[in-house]
Amino acid sequence: MASDILSPVFKEIPYESPDIVYSKLRTNNSLLLESVRGSAQTAKYSFICFEPYLIFKVKDGVIQIEFGGKNTISSRKPLPRLRELLESYEQSPAVGLPPFQGGAAGMLSYDFVHYLENIPASTADDLNLPDAHFFMIDRLVAFDHIKRKCWIIVCPGVRETTLGYSEIKEDRASCITEALEVLDRIEAQIKKDNLLDVQPPGVAPMAAPAIELIHDTGKDRYVEMVKRAKAYIAAGDIFQANLSLRLSACIGQRDPWQIYSVLRKINPSPFASFIDFGDYQIASSSPERLVRVCGGMIDTRPIAGTRPRGHNHREDEMLRSELLLNEKERAEHIMLIDLERNDIGKVSDYGSVRVDELMVTEDYSHVMHIVSNVIGKLAEGKDCFDVIRAAFPGGTITGVPKVRCMEIIDELEPFRRGPYTGSIGYVGFNGSMDLNIVIRTFVVKEGKAYIQAGAGIVADSDPEREYIESLKKAEALMKTLERV
Repeated sequence: MASDILSPVFKEIPYESPDIVYSKLRTNNSLLLESVRGSAQTAKYSFICFEPYLIFKVKDGVIQIEFGGKNTISSRKPLPRLRELLESYEQSPAVGLPPFQGGAAGMLSYDFVHYLENIPASTADDLNLPDAHFFMIDRLVAFDHIKRKCWIIVCPGVRETTLGYSEIKEDRASCITEALEVLDRIEAQIKKDNLLDVQPPGVAPMAAPAIELIHDTGKDRYVEMVKRAKAYIAAGDIFQANLSLRLSACIGQRDPWQIYSVLRKINPSPFASFIDFGDYQIASSSPERLVRVCGGMIDTRPIAGTRPRGHNHREDEMLRSELLLNEKERAEHIMLIDLERNDIGKVSDYGSVRVDELMVTEDYSHVMHIVSNVIGKLAEGKDCFDVIRAAFPGGTITGVPKVRCMEIIDELEPFRRGPYTGSIGYVGFNGSMDLNIVIRTFVVKEGKAYIQAGAGIVADSDPEREYIESLKKAEALMKTLERV
């Protein structure tokens, strides 16, 4: 706005659980990025985003922008267009607040890879979901779980300065006054004891019928997929591939928010999320970060290597020891670390990429994983969108080498992955970014819930065991459906 660069206006409010606050603010086109449980490194912040001023959707090469009650259609490349929308508003970050203070928040589907690489798209698109779907956000609630603090944040003047749509408002004071009025309105809404009032229509009755899971992929189909992937490995095409299976269930009139509310208790995770896109919803309890950009640094946190949780501490430690000493699991994990180092290295200063956390284990409700952390210094002239091009999708959910594995995934898997193994998160006006990998996730559309889970296939993989491991990764989701 003119030559001025504005900082967000904000107000601290009493700290409470993000899911409770979201229940008071939820509407169509809103989302919750929630760190339910995890380390200080992975589970420090949560964000609630709502009342977007612009909606950005991409499907089959066409960009649709909803702004001011109008829809604009174009066929431009999506990442440069999203970059323009963010760059149309210059923000001076407020000191002391969490890193996301407004910008784009939403989802890149796995199928967004077709905009980044020349890969066939021959699998069935039966869900017909967007390839990318983002809300442009200037109003949010941010949580710092370490400090146990919570703020309402409003970005002044964003709606007046959005690129190409309206005249720039020159009156700085007027913009700030309007932002303060919005802040007060949001605070009043949060203070209201209105949890019951904001529940959307369609909540399931007490006597809702039991949910029955349908195996869309099927065991025989998955076993055959694994055998064919092993043939590619034997032929030297690839070293490792991640193959997934899909399950679905009719949920009737059950509210997807109820599904998320149960899931976050059964499988509390550092990169959980709930997004209400209106005509479909995503409820996720992901444990995995794809990539973060903050303070000029990049980090990615690959997960590879899984065992079920034991019945007690002694069994957990036995399984943990076996996992960490397993040569197959170690080799697969090291291979994927190398892939991530290479991806991050494309956009980092030479010599700055290193592994600062190597092969530790993290425990979740039903499984434990081997995890590492790779960091680098963002190279001059590079930004979040360059990082997305370099790192998306994650190597842990494709395989090595990445592009050839994605071609094989397209050949072998019967359905488009959609949001599964894509990314959910934010890209800020201030250049910050945090994206997860969409696993342990429900996609809900038209009264059906869809689950996907997969396993890493290597030369000595046993097809039956890989099928069982995939189902084990979906166990928290299956148990969630038993309780809604």
